Amino acid sequence: MQKITTQSETETKTLGKKIATTMTGGQIICLHGELGAGKTTFTKGLAEGLGITETITSPTFTLMNVYKVQSQKSKVQSLVHIDTYRLKDANELLQIGAEDYIGEPNTLTLIEWPEKIKALLQNKKVTNITIDHQTENSRLITITNG
Repeated sequence: MQKITTQSETETKTLGKKIATTMTGGQIICLHGELGAGKTTFTKGLAEGLGITETITSPTFTLMNVYKVQSQKSKVQSLVHIDTYRLKDANELLQIGAEDYIGEPNTLTLIEWPEKIKALLQNKKVTNITIDHQTENSRLITITNG
């Protein structure tokens, strides 16, 4: 377990960029935290670290966004950003084809609100990242490989 405190959105994005350099594909990052904790900010940094130039937005209403990685340096070819906040159950995610991406080689999957789809994540390579508000600008980010 690793605990890191960031003091700004920029530092949270920079941490995401740093973590992106360690990704090789097949990983699943489960992002935990309250609304507004910084999950999407972290994701923006991670995407930037992978060389993605598209604007990253939370897929709260679309449930899933897929981004192609442009960097030739990365083994990751796709970033899949899933937000299960509005899901009633895991079946809704299956209906849009998310299972085709989760845990696939050359794909990095980020899942916000993963508690709703625990069954889909069994026997998968998951890293849990929890982002907690400390003050208005600072966040305590806990990284647990599981």
